[in-house]
Amino acid sequence: MRLIVENLACRRSGRRIFAGLGFALGAGEALMVTGRNGAGKSSLLAMLAGRLKPDAGAIRIEEVGDATLAECLHVVGHRDGLKSALTAEENLLFARDLLGAPAACPRDALEAMGLVHALRLPVGYLSAGQRRRVALARLLVCHRPLWLLDEPTAALDTASQGALAGLMARHRAEGGLVIAATHMPIGLDDVRELRIGLPSPAEDAVQAEDWT
Repeated sequence: MRLIVENLACRRSGRRIFAGLGFALGAGEALMVTGRNGAGKSSLLAMLAGRLKPDAGAIRIEEVGDATLAECLHVVGHRDGLKSALTAEENLLFARDLLGAPAACPRDALEAMGLVHALRLPVGYLSAGQRRRVALARLLVCHRPLWLLDEPTAALDTASQGALAGLMARHRAEGGLVIAATHMPIGLDDVRELRIGLPSPAEDAVQAEDWT
């Protein structure tokens, strides 16, 4: 899969957040989106996920046959998006069935995140870090080539951050793509950076630079 973003612009509440943003990402590559609060990192992910319409520009994918972009991606947002009354297993079963992967095993996904002991616990009883690990385990119950991660290491301890880095590295080794909006290092080698920054509070547009 190849993802191409061209001249993307974002406007929220009538204000231009960024403009002229572009990059291309191919199989096995990772992109770290950085910038201060309000620069548009989460808005960029929302555009890629189809939840927010760009003010200008285009997003397209190549080498995926007839699949749409929505059918090729997983999103782990800043909020975990879990049902507190359901167990960790039930939350993953719901995600698995929704995404159409009947053979995936929630136990294996939780084991990969070091949380198999919470399989049948309601997630409402779990700590913030444990809930985050359940949310990340959803990445493993249905294969999608593009992972969109918003602050993926939030609430994770050092061991869990290492487990996540291992998952992302394996995903990339299998040809997957990773885009992570983050303020912190995510433990990946040869990751590219897209920095979205506000030159000054008085300016209405932001500049975006793409480093390889």
